[in-house]
Amino acid sequence: MKNFWEKLGKEKKPFFCLAPMADVTDSAFRQIVAKYGKFTLSDGSQGGGPDALFTEMAACDGLCSVGKDKLLKNLEFAEIERPLVAQLFGSKPENFYQSARLMAKLGFDGIDINMGCPQKNILKQGAGADLIKHPNLAKEIIRAAKNGAGNLPVSIKTRIGFNKNEIEEWLPILLKEKPAVITIHGRTKKEMSKVPARWDIIKRGAEIAKGSGVLIIGNGDIQDIADGRQKAKESGTDGVMIGRAVLGNPWFFNLEAKLPSSEERLKVLGEHIRLFEKLYGEKVKNGKSFNLMKKHMGAYIRDFDGAKGLRMKLMEADSAKEAEEILKNA
Repeated sequence: MKNFWEKLGKEKKPFFCLAPMADVTDSAFRQIVAKYGKFTLSDGSQGGGPDALFTEMAACDGLCSVGKDKLLKNLEFAEIERPLVAQLFGSKPENFYQSARLMAKLGFDGIDINMGCPQKNILKQGAGADLIKHPNLAKEIIRAAKNGAGNLPVSIKTRIGFNKNEIEEWLPILLKEKPAVITIHGRTKKEMSKVPARWDIIKRGAEIAKGSGVLIIGNGDIQDIADGRQKAKESGTDGVMIGRAVLGNPWFFNLEAKLPSSEERLKVLGEHIRLFEKLYGEKVKNGKSFNLMKKHMGAYIRDFDGAKGLRMKLMEADSAKEAEEILKNA
Protein backbone atom coordinates (compact mmCIF):
# COMPACT_ATOMS: atom_id res chain seq x y z
CA MET A 1 0.00 0.00 0.00
CA LYS A 2 2.42 2.64 -1.28
CA ASN A 3 0.13 5.66 -1.28
CA PHE A 4 -3.37 4.82 -0.14
CA TRP A 5 -4.22 8.55 -0.03
CA GLU A 6 -3.85 8.77 -3.79
CA LYS A 7 -6.30 5.90 -4.25
CA LEU A 8 -8.79 7.42 -1.80
CA GLY A 9 -8.58 10.78 -3.55
CA LYS A 10 -9.45 9.19 -6.88
CA GLU A 11 -12.02 6.64 -5.83
CA LYS A 12 -13.86 8.07 -2.83
CA LYS A 13 -15.00 11.57 -2.02
CA PRO A 14 -15.41 12.41 0.70
CA PHE A 15 -13.41 9.82 2.61
CA PHE A 16 -13.60 9.59 6.39
CA CYS A 17 -10.76 9.34 8.90
CA LEU A 18 -10.48 8.66 12.61
CA ALA A 19 -8.56 11.56 14.17
CA PRO A 20 -5.45 11.13 16.30
CA MET A 21 -6.37 11.88 19.92
CA ALA A 22 -3.92 11.80 22.82
CA ASP A 23 -4.73 9.10 25.40
CA VAL A 24 -7.70 8.00 23.28
CA THR A 25 -6.75 6.47 19.92
CA ASP A 26 -4.61 3.62 21.20
CA SER A 27 -4.68 0.24 19.47
CA ALA A 28 -7.55 -1.07 21.61
CA PHE A 29 -9.82 1.82 20.59
CA ARG A 30 -8.73 1.67 16.95
CA GLN A 31 -9.45 -2.05 16.74
CA ILE A 32 -12.92 -1.64 18.24
CA VAL A 33 -13.72 1.24 15.84
CA ALA A 34 -12.38 -0.70 12.85
CA LYS A 35 -14.48 -3.75 13.80
CA TYR A 36 -17.81 -2.10 14.57
CA GLY A 37 -17.49 0.64 11.97
CA LYS A 38 -17.80 -1.91 9.15
CA PHE A 39 -20.80 -3.77 7.76
CA THR A 40 -21.08 -6.79 5.46
CA LEU A 41 -22.47 -6.33 1.95
CA SER A 42 -24.66 -8.86 0.12
CA ASP A 43 -21.67 -10.20 -1.82
CA GLY A 44 -19.82 -10.89 1.42
CA SER A 45 -17.44 -7.95 1.11
CA GLN A 46 -17.24 -5.26 3.75
CA GLY A 47 -18.22 -1.62 3.54
CA GLY A 48 -18.12 1.36 5.87
CA GLY A 49 -15.44 1.76 8.49
CA PRO A 50 -12.92 4.59 8.69
CA ASP A 51 -10.95 4.96 5.46
CA ALA A 52 -7.84 5.82 7.47
CA LEU A 53 -6.87 5.71 11.13
CA PHE A 54 -4.18 7.65 12.99
CA THR A 55 -2.13 6.73 16.05
CA GLU A 56 -1.82 8.95 19.08
CA MET A 57 1.01 11.40 18.44
CA ALA A 58 4.44 10.00 19.24
CA ALA A 59 7.47 12.09 20.22
CA CYS A 60 10.30 12.04 17.68
CA ASP A 61 12.78 12.94 20.43
CA GLY A 62 11.63 9.93 22.45
CA LEU A 63 11.81 7.62 19.44
CA CYS A 64 15.43 8.68 18.95
CA SER A 65 16.37 8.14 22.62
CA VAL A 66 17.59 5.16 24.62
CA GLY A 67 14.12 4.91 26.17
CA LYS A 68 12.35 4.40 22.84
CA ASP A 69 11.16 0.87 23.67
CA LYS A 70 8.38 2.22 25.88
CA LEU A 71 7.09 4.38 23.02
CA LEU A 72 7.40 1.54 20.54
CA LYS A 73 5.07 -0.60 22.67
CA ASN A 74 2.41 2.06 22.24
CA LEU A 75 2.92 2.01 18.46
CA GLU A 76 2.07 -1.66 18.10
CA PHE A 77 -0.99 -2.33 15.94
CA ALA A 78 -3.16 -5.05 14.38
CA GLU A 79 -3.89 -5.62 10.69
CA ILE A 80 -7.56 -4.67 11.16
CA GLU A 81 -6.42 -1.07 11.78
CA ARG A 82 -5.07 -0.51 8.27
CA PRO A 83 -4.57 1.86 6.59
CA LEU A 84 -2.85 3.25 9.67
CA VAL A 85 -0.89 6.49 9.82
CA ALA A 86 1.71 7.16 12.54
CA GLN A 87 1.48 10.71 13.82
CA LEU A 88 4.75 12.29 14.97
CA PHE A 89 5.56 15.51 16.81
CA GLY A 90 8.76 17.36 17.55
CA SER A 91 10.91 20.26 16.43
CA LYS A 92 14.16 18.64 15.25
CA PRO A 93 14.34 17.75 11.54
CA GLU A 94 16.99 15.07 12.10
CA ASN A 95 14.76 13.28 14.60
CA PHE A 96 11.85 13.43 12.14
CA TYR A 97 14.09 11.82 9.54
CA GLN A 98 15.10 9.00 11.89
CA SER A 99 11.56 8.53 13.22
CA ALA A 100 10.07 8.43 9.71
CA ARG A 101 12.58 5.73 8.75
CA LEU A 102 11.57 3.78 11.83
CA MET A 103 7.84 4.11 11.07
CA ALA A 104 8.45 2.79 7.54
CA LYS A 105 10.36 -0.15 9.01
CA LEU A 106 7.52 -0.87 11.46
CA GLY A 107 5.06 -1.18 8.56
CA PHE A 108 2.84 1.87 8.89
CA ASP A 109 0.92 3.02 5.80
CA GLY A 110 1.75 6.70 6.20
CA ILE A 111 3.34 9.32 8.43
CA ASP A 112 1.60 12.44 9.71
CA ILE A 113 3.32 15.51 11.15
CA ASN A 114 1.51 17.23 14.00
CA MET A 115 1.57 20.99 13.44
CA GLY A 116 -1.60 21.75 15.34
CA CYS A 117 -1.47 20.51 18.94
CA PRO A 118 -2.24 23.47 21.25
CA GLN A 119 -1.11 21.90 24.54
CA LYS A 120 1.40 23.97 26.51
CA ASN A 121 3.84 21.11 27.12
CA ILE A 122 4.01 20.47 23.36
CA LEU A 123 4.35 24.17 22.46
CA LYS A 124 7.24 24.55 24.94
CA GLN A 125 9.15 22.00 22.87
CA GLY A 126 8.68 24.11 19.75
CA ALA A 127 6.37 21.42 18.39
CA GLY A 128 2.70 21.13 17.41
CA ALA A 129 1.02 24.45 16.66
CA ASP A 130 4.20 26.33 17.57
CA LEU A 131 5.53 25.41 14.13
CA ILE A 132 2.96 27.78 12.61
CA LYS A 133 5.16 30.59 13.98
CA HIS A 134 8.30 29.05 12.47
CA PRO A 135 7.58 28.29 8.80
CA ASN A 136 11.20 27.72 7.81
CA LEU A 137 11.59 25.06 10.48
CA ALA A 138 8.26 23.56 9.43
CA LYS A 139 9.57 23.23 5.87
CA GLU A 140 12.77 21.57 7.08
CA ILE A 141 10.74 19.09 9.12
CA ILE A 142 8.51 18.15 6.19
CA ARG A 143 11.54 17.58 3.94
CA ALA A 144 13.30 15.50 6.60
CA ALA A 145 10.21 13.37 7.19
CA LYS A 146 9.75 12.79 3.45
CA ASN A 147 13.39 11.81 3.07
CA GLY A 148 13.11 9.33 5.92
CA ALA A 149 9.71 7.95 4.89
CA GLY A 150 10.88 6.41 1.63
CA ASN A 151 7.78 5.35 -0.30
CA LEU A 152 5.38 6.18 2.51
CA PRO A 153 3.14 9.24 2.02
CA VAL A 154 3.70 12.12 4.44
CA SER A 155 0.76 14.23 5.60
CA ILE A 156 0.31 17.21 7.93
CA LYS A 157 -2.33 18.07 10.51
CA THR A 158 -2.52 21.74 11.38
CA ARG A 159 -4.79 24.64 12.39
CA ILE A 160 -5.99 27.75 10.60
CA GLY A 161 -3.48 29.86 12.55
CA PHE A 162 -1.80 30.48 15.87
CA ASN A 163 -3.54 33.49 17.44
CA LYS A 164 -5.55 34.51 14.38
CA ASN A 165 -6.62 33.21 10.99
CA GLU A 166 -3.43 32.79 8.94
CA ILE A 167 -4.67 30.38 6.28
CA GLU A 168 -3.71 32.70 3.39
CA GLU A 169 -0.07 32.83 4.51
CA TRP A 170 0.39 29.47 6.25
CA LEU A 171 -1.25 27.01 3.86
CA PRO A 172 0.75 27.98 0.72
CA ILE A 173 3.97 27.38 2.67
CA LEU A 174 2.86 23.81 3.40
CA LEU A 175 1.53 23.22 -0.11
CA LYS A 176 4.91 24.07 -1.65
CA GLU A 177 6.41 21.10 0.18
CA LYS A 178 3.96 18.75 -1.57
CA PRO A 179 2.71 16.55 1.28
CA ALA A 180 0.17 13.93 0.25
CA VAL A 181 -2.52 15.40 2.52
CA ILE A 182 -3.10 18.42 4.73
CA THR A 183 -5.73 18.18 7.46
CA ILE A 184 -7.06 21.57 8.50
CA HIS A 185 -8.60 21.86 11.95
CA GLY A 186 -10.95 24.82 11.78
CA ARG A 187 -9.72 26.71 14.84
CA THR A 188 -6.61 28.65 15.84
CA LYS A 189 -4.27 27.51 18.59
CA LYS A 190 -5.63 30.32 20.78
CA GLU A 191 -9.22 29.13 20.32
CA MET A 192 -8.38 25.56 21.41
CA SER A 193 -11.81 23.87 21.20
CA LYS A 194 -13.72 26.72 22.84
CA VAL A 195 -15.43 28.02 19.70
CA PRO A 196 -17.20 26.30 16.78
CA ALA A 197 -14.91 25.04 14.01
CA ARG A 198 -14.63 27.56 11.16
CA TRP A 199 -15.62 25.56 8.12
CA ASP A 200 -15.72 28.77 6.07
CA ILE A 201 -11.95 29.03 6.58
CA ILE A 202 -11.49 25.33 5.83
CA LYS A 203 -13.38 26.03 2.58
CA ARG A 204 -10.92 28.81 1.80
CA GLY A 205 -8.09 26.36 2.46
CA ALA A 206 -9.58 23.92 -0.06
CA GLU A 207 -9.78 26.75 -2.61
CA ILE A 208 -6.14 27.69 -2.05
CA ALA A 209 -5.08 24.04 -2.46
CA LYS A 210 -7.08 23.48 -5.66
CA GLY A 211 -4.86 22.22 -8.46
CA SER A 212 -1.91 21.56 -6.14
CA GLY A 213 -2.37 17.80 -6.10
CA VAL A 214 -2.51 17.89 -2.30
CA LEU A 215 -5.64 16.41 -0.73
CA ILE A 216 -7.41 18.51 1.91
CA ILE A 217 -9.20 17.03 4.91
CA GLY A 218 -11.51 19.15 7.05
CA ASN A 219 -11.67 18.60 10.80
CA GLY A 220 -13.87 19.96 13.58
CA ASP A 221 -17.36 19.47 15.04
CA ILE A 222 -18.58 16.68 12.75
CA GLN A 223 -21.69 15.15 14.32
CA ASP A 224 -22.34 12.16 12.03
CA ILE A 225 -21.63 10.83 8.54
CA ALA A 226 -24.42 12.90 6.94
CA ASP A 227 -23.04 16.04 8.58
CA GLY A 228 -19.54 15.14 7.35
CA ARG A 229 -20.74 14.68 3.79
CA GLN A 230 -22.59 17.97 3.87
CA LYS A 231 -19.60 19.88 5.26
CA ALA A 232 -17.28 18.27 2.71
CA LYS A 233 -19.66 19.21 -0.12
CA GLU A 234 -20.02 22.80 1.06
CA SER A 235 -16.29 23.30 1.73
CA GLY A 236 -14.87 21.33 -1.19
CA THR A 237 -12.63 19.16 0.96
CA ASP A 238 -11.58 15.70 -0.22
CA GLY A 239 -12.11 14.11 3.16
CA VAL A 240 -13.34 14.59 6.69
CA MET A 241 -11.65 13.74 9.98
CA ILE A 242 -13.70 12.90 13.06
CA GLY A 243 -12.50 12.79 16.65
CA ARG A 244 -14.72 13.35 19.68
CA ALA A 245 -17.95 12.13 18.04
CA VAL A 246 -16.50 8.61 17.82
CA LEU A 247 -15.87 8.35 21.57
CA GLY A 248 -18.29 5.78 22.96
CA ASN A 249 -19.65 5.26 19.44
CA PRO A 250 -17.49 2.77 17.50
CA TRP A 251 -20.49 2.36 15.16
CA PHE A 252 -19.96 5.92 13.88
CA PHE A 253 -18.53 4.83 10.50
CA ASN A 254 -21.05 2.00 10.00
CA LEU A 255 -23.54 3.40 7.52
CA GLU A 256 -26.01 0.59 8.17
CA ALA A 257 -25.86 0.58 11.97
CA LYS A 258 -29.02 1.42 13.84
CA LEU A 259 -28.77 3.27 17.12
CA PRO A 260 -27.32 0.57 19.39
CA SER A 261 -29.30 -0.47 22.44
CA SER A 262 -27.90 0.09 25.92
CA GLU A 263 -27.28 -3.66 26.13
CA GLU A 264 -25.23 -3.59 22.94
CA ARG A 265 -23.22 -0.61 24.18
CA LEU A 266 -22.45 -2.35 27.47
CA LYS A 267 -21.44 -5.52 25.63
CA VAL A 268 -19.01 -3.67 23.36
CA LEU A 269 -17.68 -1.66 26.29
CA GLY A 270 -16.87 -4.95 28.03
CA GLU A 271 -15.07 -6.12 24.89
CA HIS A 272 -13.16 -2.82 24.75
CA ILE A 273 -12.11 -3.15 28.40
CA ARG A 274 -10.89 -6.73 27.89
CA LEU A 275 -8.90 -5.72 24.82
CA PHE A 276 -7.32 -2.80 26.67
CA GLU A 277 -6.37 -5.14 29.50
CA LYS A 278 -4.88 -7.66 27.06
CA LEU A 279 -2.76 -5.02 25.33
CA TYR A 280 -1.75 -2.83 28.25
CA GLY A 281 -2.41 -4.70 31.48
CA GLU A 282 -4.88 -3.97 34.27
CA LYS A 283 -3.04 -1.19 36.04
CA VAL A 284 0.12 0.13 34.44
CA LYS A 285 2.02 -1.52 31.62
CA ASN A 286 3.76 -0.02 28.61
CA GLY A 287 3.05 3.45 30.00
CA LYS A 288 -0.75 3.02 29.94
CA SER A 289 -2.95 3.23 33.02
CA PHE A 290 -6.41 1.69 33.34
CA ASN A 291 -7.64 5.19 34.21
CA LEU A 292 -7.36 6.00 30.50
CA MET A 293 -10.32 3.67 29.93
CA LYS A 294 -12.55 5.88 32.08
CA LYS A 295 -13.14 8.51 29.41
CA HIS A 296 -14.30 5.69 27.13
CA MET A 297 -16.56 4.23 29.82
CA GLY A 298 -18.14 7.63 30.41
CA ALA A 299 -18.79 8.02 26.69
CA TYR A 300 -20.38 4.60 26.19
CA ILE A 301 -22.68 4.95 29.20
CA ARG A 302 -25.12 7.75 28.48
CA ASP A 303 -28.68 8.43 27.38
CA PHE A 304 -30.40 5.48 29.06
CA ASP A 305 -32.12 4.84 32.37
CA GLY A 306 -29.62 4.21 35.14
CA ALA A 307 -26.68 5.47 33.07
CA LYS A 308 -25.59 8.06 35.63
CA GLY A 309 -25.45 5.60 38.53
CA LEU A 310 -23.62 2.98 36.47
CA ARG A 311 -21.15 5.57 35.21
CA MET A 312 -20.39 6.70 38.76
CA LYS A 313 -19.67 3.13 39.84
CA LEU A 314 -17.36 2.54 36.90
CA MET A 315 -15.45 5.74 37.59
CA GLU A 316 -14.46 4.25 40.95
CA ALA A 317 -13.10 1.03 39.42
CA ASP A 318 -9.32 0.78 39.34
CA SER A 319 -8.95 -2.42 37.31
CA ALA A 320 -10.45 -4.12 34.28
CA LYS A 321 -11.63 -7.00 36.46
CA GLU A 322 -13.52 -4.65 38.77
CA ALA A 323 -15.08 -2.77 35.84
CA GLU A 324 -16.23 -6.01 34.22
CA GLU A 325 -17.82 -7.14 37.47
CA ILE A 326 -19.78 -3.88 37.67
CA LEU A 327 -20.96 -4.30 34.08
CA LYS A 328 -21.98 -7.90 34.76
CA ASN A 329 -24.25 -6.77 37.57
CA ALA A 330 -25.69 -3.79 35.67
